[in-house]
Amino acid sequence: MHKRLLDNLNTAVLLFDSMLCLRYMNTAAEVLFADSARQLMGIPAKRLFKSSAPAFLSNLTHCRDAIEPLIDYALELHRVNHSVFVNVSITPLELDANEMELLVELLPIDNRLRISQEEQQLAQQNAARLMVRSLAHEIKNPLSGLRGAAQLLDFELPTPEFKEYTSVIIAEADRLQDLVNRMLGSDELPNKKELNIHEVLERVRYLVKAELSENVQIRCDYDPSIPPILGDKNQLIQAVLNIVRNAIQAISEQGIVTLKTRVLRQAIIERRRYKLALRCEIIDNGIGIEPEMLNKIFYPMITGRAEGTGLGLSIAQTLISRHNGIIECSSEKGRTVFSITLPLFES
Repeated sequence: MHKRLLDNLNTAVLLFDSMLCLRYMNTAAEVLFADSARQLMGIPAKRLFKSSAPAFLSNLTHCRDAIEPLIDYALELHRVNHSVFVNVSITPLELDANEMELLVELLPIDNRLRISQEEQQLAQQNAARLMVRSLAHEIKNPLSGLRGAAQLLDFELPTPEFKEYTSVIIAEADRLQDLVNRMLGSDELPNKKELNIHEVLERVRYLVKAELSENVQIRCDYDPSIPPILGDKNQLIQAVLNIVRNAIQAISEQGIVTLKTRVLRQAIIERRRYKLALRCEIIDNGIGIEPEMLNKIFYPMITGRAEGTGLGLSIAQTLISRHNGIIECSSEKGRTVFSITLPLFES
């Protein structure tokens, strides 16, 4: 019963013996350290926190020797690919005169910042999307009238030379109509069925084959144990396809796009907590995204390419949101990662 309660906490909980060896960690701690309790059990704290010493080790040693609790804030914990900042609480537990344990609680403050940033970005993106949709609606009616008038004029013109001008008007009106339709997007709700995410990724890989140059590769790093998800296959294909195409365009002459899937535990998506979630990453080693563009890339009509429309990532974000998921992006020169997080089980 106690284990079930601890495993459902958002706070990472660890228990060390008097020799500062790990005796217990809950599920949130496994997520934080990106490793299983079975692998870490029994190892000394100096190994667990070796990249974050001396702060953690100093705190643990002080609490053990002084037998008094301690709280510290914003300590940096190094992980495999990045660092997180945590608030730390250490409580000594005296078992008898000669034996004691240390209860350690680690609360990532990055999660709060990330949730706040997610909410702010989603609110801004939704506002921008509504504005663009309203503008598109306003354009649609006069555009139809313009095309209709050009068609009528085409019937009345006596010579083929003049008809060339009306053909240009009609063709450009059709091009604008296509752009407006893309701006409006589809209002169709997802038709969710049980599917394997790797079917979606393999379909996308097949679709972009013809767009790849000889020096661009697509690699797959799949977790075959991922269970099926509930989703609209066509909408998910469109969302992933938009991101993969974006990754291919970021590679100038040669490079690699990697499709990677993993399972996340205790994932938080838009203020909701899911016991299990799917993380799908599209990674490229292209030129990267400029820092000033990074917070704007999901806005409609924002693009870093002269020939781009700025709608691909906005549409992808909308489609993933309809599946209760979220897209995040991190970028530096030589490594850009678009991460799609989707709940594996709907609550």
